[in-house]
Amino acid sequence: MSAQSLYRHARLHVVSAVLLSRGAESAQSEMVDISATGLCVQRPQQWQGGRGQLWTLDLLLEGDAHINLEATCVRETEHKLCFEFTRIPEDRQIPLWNLLGGYADRVEAFNT
Repeated sequence: MSAQSLYRHARLHVVSAVLLSRGAESAQSEMVDISATGLCVQRPQQWQGGRGQLWTLDLLLEGDAHINLEATCVRETEHKLCFEFTRIPEDRQIPLWNLLGGYADRVEAFNT
C-alpha cells in the first residue's frame, strides 16, 4: 500500500514553554509546533493524561506574553503529545493569529 498525500494546516516551529493543566493535574513541557487548529508538545516524563482528555494549555511566549486555550489530546507517541484546539478565548485569538502570522492561512502536504 502506498502513502497517500493529504493536506493539513501548516505547522510553525516555535520554542516555547507550555503548562498543561487539567483539574489538579499539571505538567510542564516545550512546544514542538503549532498550527491554526492545534499544537504538539514534547511528552512530559511524568505524563498521566490520555487521548480524548480536555486540557488547558498556557503558552509562555517571549516578552512575557502568554496564550491560554483549551485543547483535547488527540495523539500520543513516545516523544510527543498532539492537541486539537477546542476553545480559544476571544481575547486570546489575536495573539494566537499574530504568533502564527502567514501560517494561519497555509496548508501543507503530508504523507500518511
